[in-house]
Amino acid sequence: MRAVVIVPVLKAQRAKSDPAAATTGRSEEARLEEAVGLARAIDLTIVHSAIVPVSQPKPGTLLGTGKIEEIKAALDEHDAGLVIVDHPLTPVQQRNLEKEWNAKVIDRTGLILEIFGRRASTKEGTLQVDLAHLNYQKGRLVRSWTHLERQRGGAGFLGGPGETQIEADRRLLQDRIVKLERELEQVRRTRQLHRSKRKKVPHPIVALVGYTNAGKSTLFNRITGAGVLAEDMLFATLDPTLRRMKLPQGRTVILSDTVGFISNLPTHLVAAFRATLEEVLEADLILHVRDMSDPDNGAQSTDVLRILADLGIDEKDGAERILEVWNKIDRLEPELRDALVQKAQTQPNAIAVSAISGEGIDLLLGEINRRLSGVLVDRDVVVPVMQLQLLPWIYDHSIVDMREDLEDGNVRLELRLTETEAAELDRRLGVGQKPAREDWER
Repeated sequence: MRAVVIVPVLKAQRAKSDPAAATTGRSEEARLEEAVGLARAIDLTIVHSAIVPVSQPKPGTLLGTGKIEEIKAALDEHDAGLVIVDHPLTPVQQRNLEKEWNAKVIDRTGLILEIFGRRASTKEGTLQVDLAHLNYQKGRLVRSWTHLERQRGGAGFLGGPGETQIEADRRLLQDRIVKLERELEQVRRTRQLHRSKRKKVPHPIVALVGYTNAGKSTLFNRITGAGVLAEDMLFATLDPTLRRMKLPQGRTVILSDTVGFISNLPTHLVAAFRATLEEVLEADLILHVRDMSDPDNGAQSTDVLRILADLGIDEKDGAERILEVWNKIDRLEPELRDALVQKAQTQPNAIAVSAISGEGIDLLLGEINRRLSGVLVDRDVVVPVMQLQLLPWIYDHSIVDMREDLEDGNVRLELRLTETEAAELDRRLGVGQKPAREDWER
């Protein structure tokens, strides 16, 4: 379908009350480029795009008469049947603009919902998108067709007017919303059950978050060897993916690739995807992937941190759990790349990488291991022959430096593990504190 993309820009004095303008540090050109990218993500042909200054928003149409006529001319010139307005539209504004332009009009929320609807591939993802779409659509039932006239109610010939078709449609929508919410509540319980099972075999969880198209899925594939779809496209992947992997030092972790964030993420989507985003809340370490080749990456980072704060990860907690991954350094000029790598080396909370070339990945894995391991302690243990079933757990939760199979069938191990896991090992072995390595040697 041929489409026109416009980005309304309200005057500065109205910026505080304008959700689209509330995005700090984002340029008008960057907003337009992102809106065009969103439209192309669902295979639309963009024949015209423009930044539209709005001095005084109109309650009925948002835009002034002159701008409406300009866009009408562009639609006629390019034979386009769809207008994407990168700004929230009320149901009345959407209806009036469709009448003025004789074309389909969708706002930013509707566009993102359309993308998510195409990307959802699992039952859970489909439920979440359907719920968000119904909540969005519920307020947009307008009297546009004759079948929305009043139905006759009551009994016999004297029955008065019954409910309108709009009211009936809203009731049906609400019934379906309630049904979807119940199904998603079951999804949430299932996720909680899965998490509780993982805690019984407690592998640390590392969650990837970041602005859409920051390279999370490419990094996920680079680290785990998985085949998750990774394309240079906004919201190329939607459904979360979890993989178990071993760090170079031998530690097993679970890596979670989540949906990409975006500025002005519709509240319907945040609510619907809360069950999925709870994986981020449960993560032991959060990798905030940033596209350092994007001039707008600073504003994108602010948007991601704002959404994390909305989920309950505050700034103080985030400083300990969030590690910034400065991705796509391969796209930078050599001088800029070298300067960025040097800057990352001086930052305690940043690693510069290229998920495409693999540069910096070893440093990233080492930092992940260091953060998850904490302070390692040396331990010497003897696993009795009757408890050899503990060996897989030991190999998953510690670094084994030496193994000796004794003549009586017992196994002696020299380990490095955290104090917490050492205490858990003692509990599983059913013994007290083991002697330190130097005591063993004596």
